[in-house]
Amino acid sequence: MINHSFPVLGQQIPVRVPQTVEDFQEFQRCIIDVANRGERLAYDTETTGLGTFTSGFRIRTAQFGTPDQAWVLQVEKGSDLQRLAAWALRTAPALSMQNRNFDMLATDRHLPGASLEMLAPKTVDTYIYSHLADPRRRDQGGVGNGLKDASAHYVDPSAPDTAAGLYDVFHTIGETKDTGWAAISIDNPKYLSYAGGDVILTSRLLPKVEARVRELGINPSLVPFEHEVGYVCALIERRGMRINRGHTTQLSAELLEESARWAEEAKRYGVANVNSTKQLSEALLGMGEVIPERTAGGAVQVDGKVLKRLADVDKDWEPIESRTPNPLAMAVLRSKRASKWRTSYAEAMLRTADEADRVHPKIGALAARTARMSISDPPFQQLPSGKWEVRHCVVADPGHRMISVDYSSVEPRVMAALSGDERMTAAILRGDDLHNLTAASVYGPDFTPGQRKVAKVVQLGVAYGGGAKTIAAQTGLTLAAAQAAVKGYKRTYPRLARYIRALQGQVIRDGYTLRTPSGRRLVFDRDAAYASFNGEIQSTARDIFAQGLLEIHARGLTPHVLLPVHDEIVADAPDSEAREVAREIGEAMTMSLRGIPLGTDPDVGGASWGSLYMKKASTMIANDSWYAANPDEARAAELARK
Repeated sequence: MINHSFPVLGQQIPVRVPQTVEDFQEFQRCIIDVANRGERLAYDTETTGLGTFTSGFRIRTAQFGTPDQAWVLQVEKGSDLQRLAAWALRTAPALSMQNRNFDMLATDRHLPGASLEMLAPKTVDTYIYSHLADPRRRDQGGVGNGLKDASAHYVDPSAPDTAAGLYDVFHTIGETKDTGWAAISIDNPKYLSYAGGDVILTSRLLPKVEARVRELGINPSLVPFEHEVGYVCALIERRGMRINRGHTTQLSAELLEESARWAEEAKRYGVANVNSTKQLSEALLGMGEVIPERTAGGAVQVDGKVLKRLADVDKDWEPIESRTPNPLAMAVLRSKRASKWRTSYAEAMLRTADEADRVHPKIGALAARTARMSISDPPFQQLPSGKWEVRHCVVADPGHRMISVDYSSVEPRVMAALSGDERMTAAILRGDDLHNLTAASVYGPDFTPGQRKVAKVVQLGVAYGGGAKTIAAQTGLTLAAAQAAVKGYKRTYPRLARYIRALQGQVIRDGYTLRTPSGRRLVFDRDAAYASFNGEIQSTARDIFAQGLLEIHARGLTPHVLLPVHDEIVADAPDSEAREVAREIGEAMTMSLRGIPLGTDPDVGGASWGSLYMKKASTMIANDSWYAANPDEARAAELARK
């Protein structure tokens, strides 16, 4: 037996690393004793990295712990140790993990006999409890929901940071914080001590965060709700999405060329480096642009928001039509976007795809302050809506068609339900276009398409706490025109405006906290009460989406789902069943909130995810080169046209 220890509250807690048959028998007796007492066992893994499904990924150690001891099995050393770890997981009646989806998926894939379906029902996640108690990261003024931050707050502020504590060791062997996990010796004392420390801290953290959730009076039903949502997301992540490797490789090359082409265009205006804020700001000012935004250091701000305003496009790259687009701003935006898409999507898909050319984006089921989900590796959630180029890399299984089901204007409908605004509610129930209603109120019945776009920005901006100054910056309106538009919006929906004011006041009186309709606790910065309605809308919309995901699972449709992103479910199904599956998913997601219907828009495309976002069928069919290069999508387009 190799014996190490981990310090907690001034005590050295034993960390045991069995080596002999007798050691392994002692480990088994310990697991059986814990099981007989009905106690919960903490579980964690050390792996070669974060790419669970990538080539070369492996579990190096599997560790089990209670508040008073830890056992570390060096499963990298052989299949017998892997089977022993799987046996312990099956034997333990109850488990706890920190960020359980990662460890459950790694275990499901790399430790035979310990499946995701077996682990999930008996595992609680300390991250979920911690997030419910305080959803803020540490840099946002919260406790923080990582193991180190949560343990420092609830367990022992002096306990070592088991991740950062190894970075120095990695550097001594010539590795980085990313590559060191695979390269460090499996017998390194600090590596083994810290592996055991993670389960000791997890075991001690759980009762603390459970008590904190109870103390705050958080809706107790959110605990099983979040665990079930997380489990469904793990099932989806495990399935993954198939990519067309040839097309993805071609796209990477095209994006590299596109980035360079637009960078050359920027050079015409004196910007030799599109990433140089100094060159860019000087060139734009030299072109006569007025840029009031400044950085914290006082320099001219030329971030994406400013450049999009100057290029006359909104956050989704749709033309605003409020000014003449600045060609330099557009060139820089396009060069940077192409470079980002290449790195974050095309290259990321090629790098993270498994042996079957499937990518498995990591789904953070409970991520932001508002509980909204996150998608990473690749970050598909950050793709602008309506853009098909990157999505075209993702393809359905052979003989299947892609499906997209999303909510119809879910956030405006949530706004109406929460505020009880009669005019907005009536418009929704009649099926009116809310942006048309706002535009008519502000500009009269003969409003232009450009004025409708402004009305859309105003509706979302005011509801989310943005004032006339922010709206002017987003739309290119003068401040006076933006102020008039805001007044018109509030005149259109007076009860909504009163609700927002009342909510902000209540949040301040409640110590900058808010309870959502589901009973979730949101916490706001002291200078950000204006964001409370935004937080309530996003959190409520997320919980609606999560409930829809659970209903999809209850109906046995999860095997079709490829990804939950924003308020959209991406799925696939055999060609003959695709429309029926899309309809069933849409029905599962459909519900109401305080009398406001929350309907869906099911859509069936062709063989690629991008086919759901491409041009109208007639335009595509007329393009012979596109038709030849994309026969599956062309066939789907023909079917859609018919």
